[in-house]
Amino acid sequence: MTDVNYGRINPHAIGFIMKEMVRRAIEAIRAERFAFEVHAKEGNNGEMDDIFTSADRAAQEIYVRMIREAFPGYGIVAEEDHLRVEADPSIGMFFTVDPLDGTKAFKRRQSHGIGTMIALVRGTDVIAAYVGDVMTREIYGFRPESDKVHRISEYGFGETLAVDERAPLQDQCVLMRERPESHSKLIGRMVAPRDSKGLFRGVEIATGSIGVSTARLWKGEVGAVLLKPQFETPWDCAPIYGICERMGFEMYVPNLEGNHWARCDMQIFDNTRPCNSEQLIIHSSRFPELMNWLRENIH
Repeated sequence: MTDVNYGRINPHAIGFIMKEMVRRAIEAIRAERFAFEVHAKEGNNGEMDDIFTSADRAAQEIYVRMIREAFPGYGIVAEEDHLRVEADPSIGMFFTVDPLDGTKAFKRRQSHGIGTMIALVRGTDVIAAYVGDVMTREIYGFRPESDKVHRISEYGFGETLAVDERAPLQDQCVLMRERPESHSKLIGRMVAPRDSKGLFRGVEIATGSIGVSTARLWKGEVGAVLLKPQFETPWDCAPIYGICERMGFEMYVPNLEGNHWARCDMQIFDNTRPCNSEQLIIHSSRFPELMNWLRENIH
């Protein structure tokens, strides 16, 4: 140690370091695409029906090492090995880490749906988050104290993501992670074809990384995301909720009758929690259209 004063770390530096973590994790995962080990692990339901790979572990080691080196005293909540490091109370912030989001897609050697994610949480608020697409090497996210979300290409080109508020839901598709028939009757009516008075132009089904698939919402490729009741894990929810909120997206859940959707705060906790409701994520500018559809179609 020396007596050199390196000054105060600032939000820009935090953003640079977080992006570099994601970039290194992407390269570590790509290096194992053709030769990796697969192991069984316990899922959220308590059964040994989930998996992790040597690529998950390699990426997590990068995140943990860099967090400990660059952010001493910050907490860590990570998926693999149930890793948990408590934060210094004087700092009160923790990182969530999903080293390989879409492990089963990686195991199938898909050419899409494989991601890596990190978020910085203060209290229940996400103050910085980045999602990396392993196959395209794109990174989506925002630094602390920034009101902009960027899409950064593998060549370092960045663009600010923005929502086209002129495009109604009826002209856009909804992204789902399960087939419509596995959802409630209310959702079935909502995603019905337009000539059957559905709310959307069509339905698209995504598999693999929830972060990479939700990026399609941020890029404007789809107009909404519909999720079934699920376990909310901090490493999955923190980066997604953080980017969604920063861009003006909101989450809505239905009442028991299905004739009203109430806004639900996208808060982050440091533990896994069950969510018993279906969830709709749309931009705040689309809420009047949703309410009009409910008044006309749900009685």
